[in-house]
Amino acid sequence: MKLLMLGGTEFVGRAVAGAALARGWEVTVFHRGNHAPPPGVTALHGDRATPAGLAALEHGTWDAVVDTWSNAPSAVRDAGRLLTGRAGRYAYVSTRSVYTYPAPYGLDEDGPLVAGSADDTAYDDYATAKRGGELAATEAFGDRALLIRAGLILGPYENLGRLPWWLDRIARGGPVLAPGPRELALQYIDARDLAEWTLDALESGLGGAYNLVSEAGHATMGELLESCARVTGADAELRWTAPEDILAAGIEPWTELPVWLPPGETRDTLFGGDVSRALATGLRCRPVGETVADTWDWMRSLGGTAPRRTDRPAVGLAPEKEAALLG
Repeated sequence: MKLLMLGGTEFVGRAVAGAALARGWEVTVFHRGNHAPPPGVTALHGDRATPAGLAALEHGTWDAVVDTWSNAPSAVRDAGRLLTGRAGRYAYVSTRSVYTYPAPYGLDEDGPLVAGSADDTAYDDYATAKRGGELAATEAFGDRALLIRAGLILGPYENLGRLPWWLDRIARGGPVLAPGPRELALQYIDARDLAEWTLDALESGLGGAYNLVSEAGHATMGELLESCARVTGADAELRWTAPEDILAAGIEPWTELPVWLPPGETRDTLFGGDVSRALATGLRCRPVGETVADTWDWMRSLGGTAPRRTDRPAVGLAPEKEAALLG
C-alpha cells in the first residue's frame, strides 16, 4: 500500500505513519516542516493554510490518504479535490463532537449532527469545523471517504497534555486530588489502536462514519490514575474526592482535571458512544496500563516533559488550588 499522510509528525498522525511503516507500506508525509517525521518516510513540505500550500501534492498517486486536519474545513476540501483522481480512499480523522449536544448515552453513528460547511475558511468552533471536514472528504471521495469519529485520544506523543499532566502530577508525589468516583467509567482510544484500525479499514475498503473509541468502561478513572502511580513509582497518595466537592471548589472538569468528567450530560456525550460498528470491523483496544506505561516511557525519553500544542489551552490544576481543597 502507498499511503499519503497529511500531517504525520505529531501524535495521531505519527502513530498512523509509524503503523504503516511497520506493515511495510510506502509512506509519504506531507507537513510544514516544523517537526521531524518518522524515519523511513518520504517527506513533502507545504502549508495548507496558504494559497499555494498544496503545490507539493500536485503529482503522485496513492492507495490511501489519512488526514488529521482540525482547522478550517476548506483545507480538507482543497486537498480532497486535488487528490480525488489520484488516491484510492480518504480517511479523515474527525470527532464524536460532531453530534448535536447533548448526545444521549449509547448514541451510534446515525445520531443528529451539527451543521457544517466544506467551504468554511475560518476556524470558529471545533465541532462545526470537524463536521465541515467530514463534508469536504465525502464531497471529494463519496463512499471512498472514511470518517473516523474519535473521542478522547491518549498514548505516546500526546501533545495536548492530558495524560502527561497526570503522569507529571503523580510523579511529584504527595497527596493528589483524585476526582471520583473511583469506578467512573472512561471511554477513550490509544492513538496506536486508532492507527491500526484505520489501516485495516483502508485495506479492506471501508467507508462511511465510525465511532472510534473503546467500549464505555474499558477503563475507570481509578485504573487510569493507579496505573500512573504504578509506572512512575511515586510516593503519591490518591485522595478520591466526590464530584460535588470538586465542583463546589470551582475546579473545572476536563481542563483543570484532564480526562475527568462528573456524572451528567457532558459525560454521557463524551464517554457514552455506541461503538458496535467499530468492534464489528476489528477494533481492538489495549489495556489502560499499557497506554500509561508507554506514555511515561516516551516522556522519560524526552527528559520528562512532553511537548504541547500552543494553539490549544493549557490543561491542569494549579498546585495552590489542589492544596486548598485537599487541606
